[in-house]
Amino acid sequence: MAVNRAFFALPDRLGHYAILGKIADGGMGTVVKARNDKNGEIVAIKLMFNDLTDNPVMHKRFEQEFRAASTIDHPNVVRALDYGEWDGSPYLVMEYVDGEPLSSMIEREGPLNETEAIRLIAQVAQGLHRAHRHNLIHRDVKPDNILIAKDKKTGECIAKLTDLGLVKEQAADLDLTRTGRGLGTPHFMAPEQFKNAKNATIKCDIYSLGATLYAMLTKVTPFKVANPLDAWMRKIHNEFAPVRELNPLASERVEWAIRRSMSADPMLRPKGCREFIEDLTGRSTRKSQLQPAPVGEKETWYLSWKDEKEEVHSVMGTLGAVRRSIKEGLLGDAANISDRKIRASRTKEGPFQALRDLPEFRDIALTWIRATRESGADREGQGAVNGTIIKSKSKKRKAPPFSSATRILVIGGVVLLGILVVAGGIWWSANG
Repeated sequence: MAVNRAFFALPDRLGHYAILGKIADGGMGTVVKARNDKNGEIVAIKLMFNDLTDNPVMHKRFEQEFRAASTIDHPNVVRALDYGEWDGSPYLVMEYVDGEPLSSMIEREGPLNETEAIRLIAQVAQGLHRAHRHNLIHRDVKPDNILIAKDKKTGECIAKLTDLGLVKEQAADLDLTRTGRGLGTPHFMAPEQFKNAKNATIKCDIYSLGATLYAMLTKVTPFKVANPLDAWMRKIHNEFAPVRELNPLASERVEWAIRRSMSADPMLRPKGCREFIEDLTGRSTRKSQLQPAPVGEKETWYLSWKDEKEEVHSVMGTLGAVRRSIKEGLLGDAANISDRKIRASRTKEGPFQALRDLPEFRDIALTWIRATRESGADREGQGAVNGTIIKSKSKKRKAPPFSSATRILVIGGVVLLGILVVAGGIWWSANG
């Protein structure tokens, strides 16, 4: 049943802030535009709905949002500037963003261009990464909580994460959530968050990032047609349409990265925001000591691996050629190559690292491992990769089931044999 919100007449002033007009209504209150009399700065102020002002939990949640947002100083997170009370109702003063929610942008322009979508979600991930470094879990990342504004200098869109009302501090129990209660938006939140938002982790925010990018590239809200229970059931079984099925222009890598981030099992998702962006781009987010390849020249990689006889093999090639060789099993005797034995490096001297630790090859390595598990191959990473069979341990094949005709013949034979045995016994008794 819908809640009957108690709206109030907007005051002309809140302390030294002059109210200029209403911006929008949110889940907890009304957001208004205002001017700071002290410095002339335009700000946004969130006022709590009247019917929530007597709720102490809502008051603490408002205070918590201020503490969290004032702690995070990042260009892709909306800043909290001030906190106060008016007529017994708390208000939160925030940075004013002259823009629109990402959800409105998706509705108007979606599906978004993949390059632009990745650029914007990377900005959100950077802001979220800063929150995670402060031990804060957002728990409600979604298009409605991302504001898109125009950079006055470049004209490019800038994404800013907002609405930290459901934020949870990992180091202390400040999430104001009863055990067993899920908070967040069902369409975008991780399946484990349905059961207990109190135990939400970074992996929950990663799931929501992936679901948000899914909506950006498809203009489809994940699990929108499902009620909360159905949404949860579909999430735990990874039942959602592939991105490329809804948007053929999306790349295979991005589709893989989104599916990984939205895995039902948190252990299969990226470890954090950095790894999520690396999955999308195939590039490390960390500063490398190696100089990038000069403009016009292709990037060179070196691979080293041991076969089952422990003999060392090596190969050198461009990034594209090496990836192609791994996927197609062209590195010598492909049947002897396993993911755990292959190492790669940008230089001949090394250091050589496992493929799953390198963004350039992680998609191949993890696909390989997953295919291995699904095919029942050994745990050394051997199996089927993109249609190429890589040394799978032989299994005892089950005998094919009998056909109906065969079963009738077998049963008839058994019955006839039984009759003959009984008749033989009678004859033996009579003539023995």
